[in-house]
Amino acid sequence: MEKKEQEKSNRDGRENDSLEDGVVPPPYGAVRQTNKAFHFDEHDLDRVQRRLKQRHVQMIAIAGTIGTGLFLGSGGALATAGPLGALIAYALVGTVAYSSLCAVGEMSTWAPISGTFPHFAARWVDPALGFATGWNYFYTNAISTPSEITAAVILLTFWDHNTDHIPAYTAVLCVLVCLINIFGVRYFGESEFIFALIKLTLIIGLLLVGLVVDLGGGPKGDRIGFRYWKNPGAINRAGLVNSHIGIDRFLAMLSVLVNAAFSFQGMELVVIAASETESPRRNIAKAVRRVFYRILIFYILGILMIGMLVAYNDEDLLSLQGNNTASSSPFVIAIKRAGINVLPHIVNGCIFTSAFSAGNSFLFCSSRVLYGLALRGQAPRILTYCTKKGLPLYAVLVASCFSFLSFMSVSSGSNKVFVWFVNLSTTGGFTSWFVMNITYIYFRRGMLAQGYDLTKNSYHNKWQPYVSYWGAAWTLFFIFVNGFAVFWNFDAAGFLTAYINIPIFVVLYLGYKVWKRTQIWDPMEMDFVTGIPTLEETEEPEIPPKNIGEKIADIIF
Repeated sequence: MEKKEQEKSNRDGRENDSLEDGVVPPPYGAVRQTNKAFHFDEHDLDRVQRRLKQRHVQMIAIAGTIGTGLFLGSGGALATAGPLGALIAYALVGTVAYSSLCAVGEMSTWAPISGTFPHFAARWVDPALGFATGWNYFYTNAISTPSEITAAVILLTFWDHNTDHIPAYTAVLCVLVCLINIFGVRYFGESEFIFALIKLTLIIGLLLVGLVVDLGGGPKGDRIGFRYWKNPGAINRAGLVNSHIGIDRFLAMLSVLVNAAFSFQGMELVVIAASETESPRRNIAKAVRRVFYRILIFYILGILMIGMLVAYNDEDLLSLQGNNTASSSPFVIAIKRAGINVLPHIVNGCIFTSAFSAGNSFLFCSSRVLYGLALRGQAPRILTYCTKKGLPLYAVLVASCFSFLSFMSVSSGSNKVFVWFVNLSTTGGFTSWFVMNITYIYFRRGMLAQGYDLTKNSYHNKWQPYVSYWGAAWTLFFIFVNGFAVFWNFDAAGFLTAYINIPIFVVLYLGYKVWKRTQIWDPMEMDFVTGIPTLEETEEPEIPPKNIGEKIADIIF
């Protein structure tokens, strides 16, 4: 007892250290918020365990950047905006997604704890912002889980055209997704590792085959080059402003931004899992640094490739839109036309695992954010319950319930409501990216004010804070323009799904702010210490590769 009292006395002494010239010499002058209402010191209550290894984290980072949005959704982007328009839209959204990941990655390497960026918003901006962000991220991910299960079921209809089997397929996939998450993070990590390998093999294979076909190496020997950039053209028209072709083409590019954003959503999974990752500071830093090159190689080259292989007015591309099986993939359309007919079945199988993996990941994210909210007193405390193996069981079960919304797509009457849910989850992702960047700006301001050296963190982007300024500005722009087309041909349902997330978020923020009387943190009051594990507590010694095989594995993983 005397020892505990002495430790408390030492902590109190450090909290009251005087400031010299407005600079806090960390760690002994570090600010500590001891008010229990903030729930900063909940490490004793947090029972999750670090079971994700380096290879899991690195491949999860890949899995978060490759999905059905690239394999299938890119066809819709090409048809809407043309090859150059789609390339510009995907490149722009890619920079915004990367800026958001850099922001949350730097904060997560400083504080690899449960709750991730919603807790960071509560801790370094305003508790009300953390509450609104956490619940916004929870319901957008929870709704995304059934949408991906539905996409996986549709992919199965590529082989089985009997619609009577759809409910059975839906039930099986719902149960499988839930069981993987209920078995624990180790099973989740292993499944995502395998799915990521499949995705990586597929996209590399498609890029190589596409390049061969474009250069005339297919069975028919037709050299395509940049033929379709000249005829029918590089940028399509939106058909909204007939009087000005330039504005109409610009609007066509704007209209695919949500499509592109859906493709990039999920990259933050690697930081959501920070509290369950071995050596999180080292592994998350490595993953974030590599994501830029993965975006460049897989997404930018992928969009460039399909723009070279298929014309935006291609009859097959237009007629198959909404099919959502491998036959609607621009890669498959081009490769079949070149005379290679066996590929669609292989591609469909791989894309099926991609959709299933996405549903798996969204369920993981929603459960962990819900668990983080419960730890901080912003969700029912019963959701903090963990099993002996560190699984937040009740949070997983609550999040799993949403997967059964996928049965709505079976009924023609409820299918329209389900589509609204899908659109709502996509636009809600912009809000999360915006908060990540805004939170980092406040985080950086507080760190500098208290005398911390940001370059000493395990991950630091030298282009900050400009990267976060870029990300925050564009995400705010995306939030307000994502449903602009509805104003040309007004549709109440389209308007609501595009913009209902804004008043929901505002109500959550203002409601909590009024209820709890929260305030925006002053930079000198921000707590960068309480409840955050030290390097010694989280990091294990890195074992250098001993041979060529281990060196190659280290580069990949």
